[in-house]
Amino acid sequence: MIKKLTFTLTDMPFDGSSYVSVIIIGGGQAGLSASWWLKELGVEDHLILEKNRIGHAWRSERWDSFSLVTPNHQCRLPGYHYQGDDPEGFMVKHEIVEFLEGYVASFNPPVREGVTVTSVTKRDGYFYVTTNVGTWRCDDVICATGSFHKPILPKNAELIPPHIKQIHSFEYKNSSQIPPGEVVVVGTGQSGCQIAEELLLEGRKVHLCLGNAPRSPRKYRGKDAVTWLEEMGYYKMTIAEHPNQHKALHGANHYLTGRDGGRDIDLRDFALRGVKLYGYLEDIDAEKFTVRQDVKAKLDAADASYNGICQRIDDYIAEAGIDAPKQPHYAPVWTPEEEPTELRFEEQGITSVVWAIGFWPDFKFIKLPVFNMRGFPETERGVTAIPGLYFLGLPWMHTWGSARFCGIAEDSEFVVRQIAAQAAELSAVSA
Repeated sequence: MIKKLTFTLTDMPFDGSSYVSVIIIGGGQAGLSASWWLKELGVEDHLILEKNRIGHAWRSERWDSFSLVTPNHQCRLPGYHYQGDDPEGFMVKHEIVEFLEGYVASFNPPVREGVTVTSVTKRDGYFYVTTNVGTWRCDDVICATGSFHKPILPKNAELIPPHIKQIHSFEYKNSSQIPPGEVVVVGTGQSGCQIAEELLLEGRKVHLCLGNAPRSPRKYRGKDAVTWLEEMGYYKMTIAEHPNQHKALHGANHYLTGRDGGRDIDLRDFALRGVKLYGYLEDIDAEKFTVRQDVKAKLDAADASYNGICQRIDDYIAEAGIDAPKQPHYAPVWTPEEEPTELRFEEQGITSVVWAIGFWPDFKFIKLPVFNMRGFPETERGVTAIPGLYFLGLPWMHTWGSARFCGIAEDSEFVVRQIAAQAAELSAVSA
């Protein structure tokens, strides 16, 4: 069980004079990792403020059958790593929560749960972190809340007739939430593809509107593709070294699944099993979705990504002289003969829509000018232009793993060492 701090609200004055050296906002893996490094470097005077419970997103914002899409061996946090007997497997939802709880128990970070941060400001050399229970004054703030804050809904979604249930992927838990009838899943990133597959496996009639996400092999030439790519050094590549930074920062993640031990996701195979595929959703009115005729183009692009990964693994195996079993590249199992331009709700018996088209960041509680036009903070490896303000756990802050278990140790160490170095400089000056 997660160990709580012993103090209560009445133990601390909340008039702006409550001082702590470092405030960490967010109690997921990024915030916990920062706390571990602060303790490791002797900065005991810090506090994690968590709006809900530690690991809330894993507990409450994932569907019941959710599993990781990266192998368990990549679950590596500072001072702690996966210790089970299935390193090539994929932890399911409750196991991920247990992993985080084990991490918390291993070093007892100072956590306040149920504390909502409403504003972060800076004046007179201090940050003021205002919450639902009062205000703290501090020297440094680490924002580790991720970026999946506001679920995206498309323009005109409100025109869909009220008898058709609409649900966003973060609200979806299982198929019991979906009423009888046919269901549309919009979006083919990891969430959309996995939810569509679950509904298909449970015998539901599914319509799927495609996005631009690429796909990846699960197993290839005797090993998980993620394991190959890590061995090849791909996950050490920094954003500065990436050949296509815009795609890395703004593109969707590759779709595949860790369900039932892990497997590919093949939308062409979905079509053979009865899923109706549609192109990109362009417009909505009270009777229909209007879609592009780009199903084939999107499938071809996803398969090119899949086979590109296979080729990179082939090249690595050949160059390293590794004895690995041969395996052919992917060949399409289905091609659309014609492509629809619309999906009519009544004609198709549509009773529900699952939106799986992502999230917007929402950092409006930070009242400081560090954000770009898309609402993301401008940082250099998590360090902002405002001294003392840092971010962790966002995509590609340094490497592919920055928003994942496998990369947060390096990122959090870098940020915390900046804090420790600044504190040492100030101490030397004051001495």
